[in-house]
Amino acid sequence: MPRTHAIPPDQTRRFLEPGPVVLLSTAHKGERGIMTLGWHMMLGYDLVGTYIWSANRSHALARASRECVINLPTADMLDTVVRIGNSSSADEDKFERFGLTAVDGSVVDAPGIGECHARFECRLHETRITADYPLFVWRVVAAHAAQRPKWPRTVHYRGDGQFMVSGNERSRRALFKPEMLES
Repeated sequence: MPRTHAIPPDQTRRFLEPGPVVLLSTAHKGERGIMTLGWHMMLGYDLVGTYIWSANRSHALARASRECVINLPTADMLDTVVRIGNSSSADEDKFERFGLTAVDGSVVDAPGIGECHARFECRLHETRITADYPLFVWRVVAAHAAQRPKWPRTVHYRGDGQFMVSGNERSRRALFKPEMLES
């Protein structure tokens, strides 16, 4: 059994951060934005919840357009991911500043990011916006992913400027009941 010690509760995210850092892109009335996003969660097979702070320009763009693209960057984009998070879409076009390719959506008007491994086009399903917790619930309406590598090296934020890069895959498919496996 591992030996544990007490830690401050506000460090919980360093252990439980659920998934890879993504880049959320939005557009409305000729303005487009990109934000780095670590606070998101799967709510179903095609539903994704995102916490988008109201001070981010992307919050207003997402509310107004009711669309976004959730882009999955890989480890080779880590410095760009951090720099995007350190800048504001209200001040500049991040596609231009960071030399990113805006890819037209197949279903939504928000642009995807061509350099990312995968793009998930979303429409707003519902919001649970309170004064402190602006939760957007998105339905994925179209998805695009590179064929290789099958499992890209994604980045996961641990807090305090530290990232973890996804590692080796280990299959335990043989241990699953057949009805518990996705096709």
